[in-house]
Order: sequence, then C-alpha cells, then structure tokens
Amino acid sequence: MAAMSDDHAALLAFDRDHVWHPYSSALTPSDPWLVESAQGVRLRLRDRDGTAREVIDAMSSWWCAVHGYRVPELDAAARDQLDRMSHVMFGGLTHEPAVALARRLLAQAPAGLEHVFLADSGSVSVEVAMKAALQFHLAAGRHRTRFFTIRGGYHGDTFSPMSVTDPVGGMHALFRGVLPEHVFAPRPPAGLDVPPDDPAMVAWERATTDLYAAHAAEVAAVIVEPVLQGAGGMHVYAPHVLDVLHRLAREHGALVIHDEIATGFHRTGPRWAGDRVDTPPDILCVGKALTGGYLTLAAMLCTREVAEGVSRGAAGGLMHGPTFMGNPLACAVASANLDLLAARDTEAEVRRVETGLRDGLAGARDLATVADVRTLGAVGVVQLREPVRVAEVAAAAIARGAWVRPFRDLVYTMPPYVTSDEDLGTLTAALVGAVADVHG
Repeated sequence: MAAMSDDHAALLAFDRDHVWHPYSSALTPSDPWLVESAQGVRLRLRDRDGTAREVIDAMSSWWCAVHGYRVPELDAAARDQLDRMSHVMFGGLTHEPAVALARRLLAQAPAGLEHVFLADSGSVSVEVAMKAALQFHLAAGRHRTRFFTIRGGYHGDTFSPMSVTDPVGGMHALFRGVLPEHVFAPRPPAGLDVPPDDPAMVAWERATTDLYAAHAAEVAAVIVEPVLQGAGGMHVYAPHVLDVLHRLAREHGALVIHDEIATGFHRTGPRWAGDRVDTPPDILCVGKALTGGYLTLAAMLCTREVAEGVSRGAAGGLMHGPTFMGNPLACAVASANLDLLAARDTEAEVRRVETGLRDGLAGARDLATVADVRTLGAVGVVQLREPVRVAEVAAAAIARGAWVRPFRDLVYTMPPYVTSDEDLGTLTAALVGAVADVHG
C-alpha cells in the first residue's frame, strides 16, 4: 500500500485546528492517526511524528466494512455504476439499482416485510421507522405518541433516535426538555442463554409487563435492538426478552420495530439477530454493513399493513424524503455486497470468527481490572471495572498491530468477517495486551 504524497504533518495540523471529529472537543482536540490507505483487513496509519504502521482493523470502520477494504466485487460494482450515473433524485423517478436492491432486501428480510424505504444513514432509518409508526396510528384515529424500549439501547444521534436511546448512558440529560420522553423498561438480565424461568428473568418480565400496562394506551411501537445492544454497552440478552416485548406489543395493538443496523447481515451469527424468535417485526431498520462500508446507505422495511395504514392518513403517504434517498451508486454497491455475503457462506464465516475471538480474548479474564469477557458472533468484548483510558489503550493496541476504538468501560472488537485465524490471533492478543499494559 503506497503512502500518500501530501505532507502528513501539514494534514494532521490542519485537522487538529479545523476538523471536528465525532464526540470530540474543539478546545482539546485529539491527535488522530492519518489513514494513508487500506486493503484487506489492514490500515496503513501514520502519526504526527511520521511513524507509519500497518495494523489490523478490529473495528470494521464502525462495524460496516465486513469484507475489509478494496474488495474486488464491490470496486467493480462502483466502477460500473459510475459509468452510468452516480446520483439522481428519487422523487418521481426510479432506477434499476434501487429496484434491484429492494428485491434483494425483501428476499432476505423476515417474513411479512413487503415495502422498502431507502434512507441516508442508520439514524435516519430509525427516524423514518418512528415516523411511520406514529403516522400509522394517527391515520387510524389513535393518538399514540410514545415508544416502549429497554434501558441500555442505542438507536442513533439524531433527535428521534436519541429519545429512545438509554436515558442514563445516552444523551438525554444534555437535551432534557427537548427530547420526547418515552417509556424505558429495565435492562434485561445479561446472557444469551438465560432461561425464562430464571428468577432474574421472571422478575424482569413481571416489571416490564406492569410498566407496559401502565402506558399501553400511549405506546405506538416497541423499538429494540434484538439480542445485542450495540453502542449502549454491548449487552447481550436472551431471545425470550424479544418474545415478551413482541407479546406485549401484540396484546396492546402496538407495532414492533427491530433496529438491526448493528446486528444485521450476520454480525451476531444468523442473518438477523431477531431470527432467534419466531415472531417477525412490523418494521426493520438496516444500515452499516448494507454497502460493505463503501457508501452511506440504510433502509426501513415494513409490512404491507404498515405501509397501507400510513398511506390512508391525511398526509397521503410517509412524510420523509432525503435528498440522497436511493442513491444509485450506493444501491449498486449494496446489491453487490449482499450477493457477496450470500456467496461466502457468511454464517459459517462468522462462527469461525466467533471461535477465534472467544479463544483469543479468554486470557483477559485473568486481569484484575477486567469485569467480564463476552463474545457473540463477530463481536468480542472486554469490559473493565473502570473507564477505559481510550487514547492509551488505542496506542498500546496499535503498537501491537491492531486498531481499536474503546468507549466507556469497553475494549471491544467487531472485525471484518474475512479476518483470518492468524490475524484474529494478532488482534485479540493486541487487545488483551493493551488492556494489561494500560490498566494492569
């Protein structure tokens, strides 16, 4: 991978003075590494002193680059589409890449989903899903304006998704008085295999049922990340929790929204994390891995009942229309990505990655500062007993050959599915070693 020709020090200096990074302060800007190139599962990084390193990307670029970088099939799809058109508005027009992608999505979607709304990003797809749920009830003369969810979730950083993100660990306190107040059940007991008759699960189900009953007439939809809560803390919970939430929604006439932006396309093993239960959602949100990390694109899928119910309202349709909705370039790459996922037996590939993560991270349990180590599909988590010293852990991991981006008390990895067993060994050793170096 060839280095960039521009002066890396000048680029980093301008970045520090003028470029605002996610969740960062303009008063005390961080010192990011400069990415010069990427190929396979590796990034070529350079720091302010000119030091260059090649490291394994343990993050799949925030969980989307599931095949790694410079993927021949995805490169070819992008080049072919560029020869035709890169963008055209979707209002009043359509095109083959959007139709082809919708066909693929519906063919792979949970049963009963028949309509696709193409959005710009995961957060926007959640906005659209919540808006659709509200319009569905309003069109039927029901004034239901609240959503029911569980604590510990994360659904995006725009306003509606923030309102159903964890009220303690999210950004509710900062925007109190502006965000709508929804209904949060307790966080479920931790663990994929917690049985329904476990005392903690019984207590959770009772408390959640009582809470729902108190607000049933107000609730438009239940919204939840199935089985794995992502940026809210990488919490894993049992499928029985989904069964309970689905039952409550059905009994009280509410819709069910599955947010599979982080968990979809096999990240937890099955194509959809919600496949672990028999009842499909009314609305599904997908994003992140949809284009294999090439371009921003997401989608909201829903049942015919929801689509027709929304359309019977006074507005006459779903009131949302992003400028880049259905972008042809993104749709073409997304279709190629879904074809590649199908061709590679991705579920088996993720099982292999899960084994590598489980075995490689096991040694972290011996560290006194580690509270828990858990894996689910292509997700590995080391949870500390204290907040992560993010910059120090990231630097220590880079020195050992891996790029990680910890948060809160978590040092975690969601690597590309194509990461080899050897690279998984390097990656997990880097994470465990970085935690040992920095936190002891």
